[in-house]
Amino acid sequence: MIRSLLGPQNRTLWFWVFVGPFAVGLALFTYVPLLWSVWLSFFDAHNTVTPTKFVGLDNYAAMLGDDAFLSSLGTFLLFSAFIVPATYVLSLGLALMVNRVRIAQAFFRSVFFLPTACSYVVASLVWKLSVFNGVRFGLVNTVLGWFGADQTAWLSTTDPPWYWLVIVTVRLWLQAGFYMILFLAGLQRISPRLYEAAAVDGAKPGWQTFRHITFPQLRATSVAVVLLLVINAFQAFDEFYNLLSDARGYPPYARPPLVYLYYIALGSEQNLGLGSAGAVILALIIAVATIVQARWFGLGRKED
Repeated sequence: MIRSLLGPQNRTLWFWVFVGPFAVGLALFTYVPLLWSVWLSFFDAHNTVTPTKFVGLDNYAAMLGDDAFLSSLGTFLLFSAFIVPATYVLSLGLALMVNRVRIAQAFFRSVFFLPTACSYVVASLVWKLSVFNGVRFGLVNTVLGWFGADQTAWLSTTDPPWYWLVIVTVRLWLQAGFYMILFLAGLQRISPRLYEAAAVDGAKPGWQTFRHITFPQLRATSVAVVLLLVINAFQAFDEFYNLLSDARGYPPYARPPLVYLYYIALGSEQNLGLGSAGAVILALIIAVATIVQARWFGLGRKED
């Protein structure tokens, strides 16, 4: 019986030796907290993770009727409207340029991908203290000062809302290289014969070739990139919190869902039931948005 469990040549044993620790860690630190969060969402959990008062769907009703939570979802939509198309265009442009390079392509690929390894917290603090600092020592204010422009408090100016420039640029710098790699993989899968046939038919290199050959062939990659960008936008927290919060707390503007839920669950309220209900609602929104986009773009559909 032991031999049947271990499999031929102990392959099953070695599978669990290598995979077992990761499976246990995934269960303990991912699935158990997720299930516990769903359980907490049905209880009145003030200052405790072991509540006893069952409230049913009251927490969900309270979150859906909370103007601040709904406003945080609006912040996400605005952030997505900025970051998704900007990252898509920038990463695709970088991939097209790097793909055309014939010398030191690996070097340029690594240079653009390197920011992906940087911590969101570290990058946010660099943007906040060095690049977009609101005093004269900030890099952007220094450059603008050369042209006679006034100093701008980038993170505290709400009219116009310059803080969006800071938030979007740091996210662009951090993630464009990763999506560039995805587009590069898609570009390298396109058969050169398609371009040769197009040249024979009189297609001009450049925009005409890109529009009718390159871009259609990147359809599957584009769908995956858009889905990942939307999901990552839903999960935005580090850059918002580290850029906008200070000793006085977080300002009342530009609060994405995770920042708002952080203050509900771990702030002064310590209401883990409400925070868990909001997290479940957010997870359901992400799941529905992902499924709708996948069906809309035809993800997984056999290509003609």
